[in-house]
Amino acid sequence: MKTRFFDRLIDQGTLVIHFPDTSTRVIGQGPPTAHIHLRERKVLARLLSDPQMAFGEAYMDGDWWPGEGGLLAVFELYFANVDKFASSRLVDLARHALRGLREANSWLRSRRNARHHYDIDHELFARFLDREMLYSCAYFESADMDLEAAQQAKCRHIARKLCLEPGDRVLDIGCGWGGLARYLARHYDVTVTGLTLSDDQYEYAHTRAQREGLGDRLRFLKQDYREHRRHEGDGYDAIVSVGMFEHVGRPQFQIFFDQVQRLLNRGGRSLIHTIGRNGPPIEDTHGWIEKYIFPGGYVPSLSEVLPCVENTGMSLADIEIWRLHYARTLACWNQRFQQHRDAFGQRLGERFCRMWEFYLLGCQAIFRWGDLVVFQLQLAKNNQVVPVTRDYLYKARVTPARRIQDTEFDRTG
Repeated sequence: MKTRFFDRLIDQGTLVIHFPDTSTRVIGQGPPTAHIHLRERKVLARLLSDPQMAFGEAYMDGDWWPGEGGLLAVFELYFANVDKFASSRLVDLARHALRGLREANSWLRSRRNARHHYDIDHELFARFLDREMLYSCAYFESADMDLEAAQQAKCRHIARKLCLEPGDRVLDIGCGWGGLARYLARHYDVTVTGLTLSDDQYEYAHTRAQREGLGDRLRFLKQDYREHRRHEGDGYDAIVSVGMFEHVGRPQFQIFFDQVQRLLNRGGRSLIHTIGRNGPPIEDTHGWIEKYIFPGGYVPSLSEVLPCVENTGMSLADIEIWRLHYARTLACWNQRFQQHRDAFGQRLGERFCRMWEFYLLGCQAIFRWGDLVVFQLQLAKNNQVVPVTRDYLYKARVTPARRIQDTEFDRTG
């Protein structure tokens, strides 16, 4: 019986399989408990043929659905036994051989990857994101914060790390729908250039900037970060990138940080905010989420990123790790998505809705029970431009760091 395969995988918790004839099979014991219902018995063969891919695809097709506890309970049980599942997979040499090719994101492929996700349907993102359409991890400073406040807290925290002064020129690599750029222009009196590869993000960010009277301080370009050149022959005072580095791909890591270094002026600062892996690098990134949600992406470990920073000669001023914030962000997104699920089903189809909730809940689970976190890397062209303690990040009102003049660099080296 094919269910015996699960006997070797469920070491902690209980899996209850419900068959079409109303019979059940209980595997394991104790919490956590998950229930799955099969449309046909032969669905088991599909799931076992390629668990890494078929589990999500079969859910999208309606071949199985969760019972009591919902889809999140299924993911919780999986992560309670993740080591067992990982050790059971056969190594697919073909996938390993293609790994570098899939992450070799040329300019053309990067554009295609961005449009695959971000140009799906504007109404979809407008419904489940916050008012500023910030599509990255929020920062829940307190337990009672809602999504809107937490996203503003994230912008405030990042802005402080950039040590901005009025009149600074800022580059936002992967600006999305322009939410962070608008925040910086409104609250810090800076000018921001935002880069995106998405048609929808570009049109929305540009139109909203004009509508809100920020056109003189915000400029948005539909441009790859590798194409961008120094602003009017001079460098940027600050460069920020939030939720974009995950799309860069390992072969381009050094290119990315070299470009940041090249575009900053002599007193420049940078804040790179990215999903990260709280563990060693992984060999194979091919899976359901890479195929259906974020093609060409890769979530890095610190050991893969820091050597690239070191090679640029920039100072690593600070590293901050955000744990569990993204799990809560994704829970908020899914709650909002579910509120409009019927409308999305009519617009985009039931299979799409299943795909999207599998994505939101699966990611929530891995940030809650798996090894994903958020890295914030604060970089500086000179070791003296960032305060030497973190006090400035938590004051009610921030006094920007004093700008070091070029002559001071000459004296201090």
